[in-house]
Amino acid sequence: MIVEIQCLPTPAGTADSPYRHVEAAIAVIQRSGLHYEVGALGTTVEGEPERLWPLLRGVHEACLTAGAGSVITVIKLAQGATDSAGPSMDALTGKFRG
Repeated sequence: MIVEIQCLPTPAGTADSPYRHVEAAIAVIQRSGLHYEVGALGTTVEGEPERLWPLLRGVHEACLTAGAGSVITVIKLAQGATDSAGPSMDALTGKFRG
């Protein structure tokens, strides 16, 4: 299963760290040990559904824990009927990498 998650906290950060709340969300993904890629408008993560579902909640909540007053989170999911049938990040974007 692959997911793309975009957190839109208000505010995005603080005067000293303009993207602090977003960076807190990315840190949760980094600590997960799952394969991920940070993009300009969201982060894509690949893994087993039983690991991704709680991760998505943790990423969302990390913005609030970091001090955001509110957060809107946009999530896209891609999953096959079996683990081997689902798309992978490399299969979808590998030919476009330099």
